[in-house]
Amino acid sequence: MQEKLAAFERLLNIMDELREKCPWDRKQTFQSLRNLTIEETYELADAILEEDVQGIKEELGDLMLHMVFYAKIADEQKAFDIGDAINDVCEKLINRHPHIYGDVKAADEETVKKNWEQLKLQEGKKSVLGGVPKSLPAMVKAYRMQEKTAQVGFEWDNKEQVWEKVEEEIQELKETLNEETSQARREEEFGDVLFSLINYARFQNIEPETALERINQKFKKRFEYIEANAPKSMEEMSLEEMDALWDEAKVALKS
Repeated sequence: MQEKLAAFERLLNIMDELREKCPWDRKQTFQSLRNLTIEETYELADAILEEDVQGIKEELGDLMLHMVFYAKIADEQKAFDIGDAINDVCEKLINRHPHIYGDVKAADEETVKKNWEQLKLQEGKKSVLGGVPKSLPAMVKAYRMQEKTAQVGFEWDNKEQVWEKVEEEIQELKETLNEETSQARREEEFGDVLFSLINYARFQNIEPETALERINQKFKKRFEYIEANAPKSMEEMSLEEMDALWDEAKVALKS
């Protein structure tokens, strides 16, 4: 524990020095750091997806630096410091885990999650969905909203019902595409299909964002194989020729 505390203290001291002596660090604000923090978060997400433990360690350090950076700026503005932020989250964790720090009983994960959402409302949150960030990627946001509303009972009984909804939305999309409708209407119906599929994924314990990103990576590797092994310019190749290389890539990359 002492080594961990010493490492954190070292980071705080370095942050103080950089803020005082480095022209770039001294210039940064909450706003200027925001996009950099988003980039670092995605780099961590990539490392997690690739199960790159060393990469995860590195990206965690980068994100920790950003957290300390924001707290340093806030401290300079007399708003709060890193200790305030840490103590706040400690209090939140204690308050939202009454089955650990109180006398509430919670035998399983679902009970814990339901208690968590109820406690947030008791703390003054106006909506169960109030804590879902506006800037989340749409697929992640849909999953989180469905997950949160389920904790207060707004939920299908079983996955069969959810799949019926998927089929219903697909049929509505087909009908819309065969009609003279606006682009906005088509997008709405397509969105309904995606939303219902995300809900079905949740019932199957599938993270749709992770699942899609794995497919993105697979597609990228296979297409790059085609590019690397194409006997001529791809613009000159037929679709059949590219399909043959695609099938070859499936075998080569699997091995």
